[in-house]
Amino acid sequence: MIKTLRLILAIPLLLAAVACSTQQTSTVGNNPQLEASARSALQKLNDTTPKTKDLLARSKGVLVFPDIMKAGFIVGAQGGNGVMFGPDGTVLGYYNASAVSYGLQAGAQTFSEAMFFMTDSALTDLNDRNGLSVGVGPSVVVVDEGVGKSLTTTTLSSDVYAFIYGQQGLMAGLGVQGQKITKLSR
Repeated sequence: MIKTLRLILAIPLLLAAVACSTQQTSTVGNNPQLEASARSALQKLNDTTPKTKDLLARSKGVLVFPDIMKAGFIVGAQGGNGVMFGPDGTVLGYYNASAVSYGLQAGAQTFSEAMFFMTDSALTDLNDRNGLSVGVGPSVVVVDEGVGKSLTTTTLSSDVYAFIYGQQGLMAGLGVQGQKITKLSR
């Protein structure tokens, strides 16, 4: 019984330690594998939500995280690397997203996330040396499938539009979470 209790308490602490780590685990620079994966993930989003093509054309850039891994038991963590593309498809930089959550939750899943930056100030906040903390700074609207299909150029008024898609795995529960996005140095 005590061993089980220790294990249950150790898992959230380990997840929190990994999520709070300041060391990056990947090499940055020209990363063709990450770039190809991000382009493929963006294409999947464009195929399922065609209005995102118009959104990309009007944006200052789109940040695509092709594979974010999320896992937790009471305390959870998530993380993944992504690529910022300009409206013309050029690579503008590489980024890391990480988050810690706490609450009634259990499971693991992977998903993709695309964030369309609509204003110069939102890009400035993202490239600040402290990175972008979602929930602090520019207004971020998480777009679900229904809203994504009805977006028009006249309804665009937020700084950032985020799409979460391609979920695989099972993650259930309620929790409080914040996401931190930082630029990876070359």
